[in-house]
Amino acid sequence: MFSLRLRMFILMAIFCSIIYAIAAVAMYYLHIRGFLPQVLLAFGVMLFQYLIGPKMVEMSMRVKYVSKEEAPWLFEMVEDLARKANIPMPRVGIAYINVPNAFAFGRSLKDGRICVTRGIMDLLDKDELRAVLGHEITHLKSRDVVFITFLSVIPLVLYYVFYSFTFYNPSRRRDSGGSAALIGVAAFVFYFITNLLVLYASRIREYFADKGSVSLGNSPSTMATALYKLVYGAAKLPKENLKEIEGVKAFFLNDLSRAQSEISDLAQLDLDRTGTIDPYELRSLSQKRINLSFADKAMEILSTHPNMLKRIKQLSEYNKGQN
Repeated sequence: MFSLRLRMFILMAIFCSIIYAIAAVAMYYLHIRGFLPQVLLAFGVMLFQYLIGPKMVEMSMRVKYVSKEEAPWLFEMVEDLARKANIPMPRVGIAYINVPNAFAFGRSLKDGRICVTRGIMDLLDKDELRAVLGHEITHLKSRDVVFITFLSVIPLVLYYVFYSFTFYNPSRRRDSGGSAALIGVAAFVFYFITNLLVLYASRIREYFADKGSVSLGNSPSTMATALYKLVYGAAKLPKENLKEIEGVKAFFLNDLSRAQSEISDLAQLDLDRTGTIDPYELRSLSQKRINLSFADKAMEILSTHPNMLKRIKQLSEYNKGQN
């Protein structure tokens, strides 16, 4: 856990440097000089991100929080996992989007929120959903959700600026000459740089969360099956649905944009073609060596999540300890 936090703090330092650089350039063009004003502006931007981050996620995902009376079995499942993890009970919500997944976010451990989508509730059984929720509980316990909530705001805003100035309003481009296009290009460059940092942070935390779910009593094969089904569910989604959540996909359990390429690899693990990965199939994977192509390695660098075969291979190592 210490290794995860250390890497997260290093990423935070890099991100803060980027924010400071942007603030310094902005103040230069505004003819504002001095180190202190630049620092204050940079911290102001970061504080604004911290405050609005959860609200932006809620709006993007169309989250509605539920009480124990409204969703008793879901609430009790989260409550039991939170008790086992020894963390405060998070708020429980349902995201009214078709993408089958779950996510956690918040400003702090006491402000933790765990949400499931309508899509995942129709796809997984209760044991599989419990494994997914254990994964999300671990994100809260390790506090990496605070980092990812903070880090994800700037790419989200920059992607919106890029989309607005480049595609959304053609009349704006005509009226302002080349300035709108210039703003759009600049926004995309900064989106790409900051998003690479978010991608790396998101990848390293997934391994920790998978292991955390197992430590909370969920079997590695159940967690592997849940991941398999989530990839399968995402692969069937129309591309329009994926574009809607492009800026926040780092919050999910798997990289939705890679589902099509991953599903064929994962189908090879399902030896009996039942749509699940049982302990025997997971044990069989643990005895194999995974060789990724250059293209797979390159895709992983640009992904919010680790290569799924590598990830389930890691789960197979935990499966050994249970045999």
